[in-house]
Amino acid sequence: MSLLPQEQFKNFLENSKEVLLLIPENPSADAVGASWALYHFLEKKNIRPTIAFSNHLSPKFSFLAKPERILTEISGARDFVLSFDTTRNKIISLRQEEKEGRFNIMVTPEKGSVDPRDFSFILAKFKYDLVITLDTPDLEGLGKLYADNTDLFFEVPVVNVDHHSGNENFGQINLIDITASSSSEILANFLETFYDELLDENIATCLMTGLIGATESFQRKNTTPKALSLAATLMNRGANQQEIIRWLYKTQPLPILKLWGRAMAKINLEKNIHLIWAEITMEDFVQSRSKLEDLPLILEKLEENYSDGRIFMLLHNDTPQSSIALIKTADTETSQKIYANFESTFIHGFLQIKIQNSNLSEVGRAITERIGKIFEKNIPLEFKS
Repeated sequence: MSLLPQEQFKNFLENSKEVLLLIPENPSADAVGASWALYHFLEKKNIRPTIAFSNHLSPKFSFLAKPERILTEISGARDFVLSFDTTRNKIISLRQEEKEGRFNIMVTPEKGSVDPRDFSFILAKFKYDLVITLDTPDLEGLGKLYADNTDLFFEVPVVNVDHHSGNENFGQINLIDITASSSSEILANFLETFYDELLDENIATCLMTGLIGATESFQRKNTTPKALSLAATLMNRGANQQEIIRWLYKTQPLPILKLWGRAMAKINLEKNIHLIWAEITMEDFVQSRSKLEDLPLILEKLEENYSDGRIFMLLHNDTPQSSIALIKTADTETSQKIYANFESTFIHGFLQIKIQNSNLSEVGRAITERIGKIFEKNIPLEFKS
């Protein structure tokens, strides 16, 4: 009888010594909670974990016990071997030097000179036994981590843990449950089933963070009885629900709150296409003392406050002659449709459209009209207050 995905996952873990955990660019609370929890669990199992993701981490997660090994790019994952065939001519000494931007290796053979035919280059195996992706519907969502290391995903087994209905099942093991509220819920069920004795307060807090973030504190439609039951279990293990909510939703740096307030004062609701957008001017940045890098967090807050929205957009000027639209979508399919119909790029997990027009209002109207033609739906939305 073939093993279930959970059992296969357990077997892979039991035979691993070094594991790489990958999460999307600009990770959500669910991705952070699940990966942090798995990191701390693996350490308790004496397995060496490393987390990797592109771009920045929101300061709202600073209350969680931070993993020691976090990478923004995968370097040193495999050795590059210079190999010499010594069956006919032994190597008696080896020395190295770095000079004028070059790293030189000097080899002295026992007889004569080294025959070029005895010299070869070999790529060693990756140092990781296992790659685990969390809350990642497709590999492109990993950004440059995937683009720069495609060989990794062919040479090292991949476990894909996710709850999105559009997941591409790219792993050798696909632990997918589209009825789950979150990836954190899937992981929590796995740990509770096989490693219940290792589920401590620290791991429970991380998992609860992911669960609260994915359900918006149990207010979204994806809040199932299973999710509520899991929350009770995690609280019994020491997770402080109110403390997590305070950090995720109530504790924000003052510049972020000021910029958020200015954005909300100019919010536009395009109900027929589920789009929420706002203009962010240079004056908004100056008056709030915020930075361009804060816009992804404002997009997150838009999504948190308008749960029925599908597309979230902020507009700002990048030059006196042009504007940038930064777009976040609720699902991969919507994002791909917009991407296919605009000259756009994916930057750190967000869709970016550049328009040669500095009038933000005109740019906003043009983009919303075009998106409206793409979807051609007329389903009114109800927005949370």
